[in-house]
Amino acid sequence: MASKFTPLFLRTAVRSACRVSRPQQTRAFSLSAQRPSDTLMVHRNTPDNNPSIPFKFTEQNEAIITEILKRYPPQYKKAAVMPILDLGQRQHGFTSISVMNEVARILEMPPMRVYEVASFYTMYNRTPVGKFHVQACTTTPCQLGGCGSDVIVKAIKEQLGINQGETTPDGLFTFLEVECLGACVNAPMVQINDDYYEDLTPETIKSLLSALKESVTDVGKSAKKVPAPGPLSGRDTCENSAGLTNLTSEPWGTETTRQDL
Repeated sequence: MASKFTPLFLRTAVRSACRVSRPQQTRAFSLSAQRPSDTLMVHRNTPDNNPSIPFKFTEQNEAIITEILKRYPPQYKKAAVMPILDLGQRQHGFTSISVMNEVARILEMPPMRVYEVASFYTMYNRTPVGKFHVQACTTTPCQLGGCGSDVIVKAIKEQLGINQGETTPDGLFTFLEVECLGACVNAPMVQINDDYYEDLTPETIKSLLSALKESVTDVGKSAKKVPAPGPLSGRDTCENSAGLTNLTSEPWGTETTRQDL
């Protein structure tokens, strides 16, 4: 009888030993690297950004808000949260906690709903930025187009003396790297405030930054003229340097047939 059950006993013992020797495995919900950040979803009171700092829209902006709200049914006026937040940022310089609270009051929304919007969209600057907000695109088309965005980023850092995410001591420039800004055919490019500057080279971006600084610090003197937004290479928009190469004839359609048919 003992010999009959011995193989079963040994097999059971071996299986138990294997289970004990295996390390316990846990499966993560995400395989991407974690990047803890206090600036994305968390507010910390600072001397220049806390709820005790009063904020009210100017009379001119209140008139604009009235026009914005006309676009939405009264029961859905909270849908205007994004344009009104943008208006508050333009008036105050950044989207502070006081701006968000005032928008929540105007739209009769829970403040947390406004915080969620402002913390989700990167267009809202929840900390102070410089007078010129320089955003350099470093995604693939700008990495490969023209001289490449790497040398543009290097030139910006050399000219301003700051790294990504920093503001110059005089408060004039804040520099960020951003994702695609949709001007891929004119790569490399940067967005400064609301304007796009495209077809950049290290020389043209340094000259542009110098002109912007002089436009503030050398008012009334022989300051450099700030280039007009758009390509800085001489072309008007995004046309091919060889001229028009496609769409040179009437497109095919239901009323157009091939001549050889």
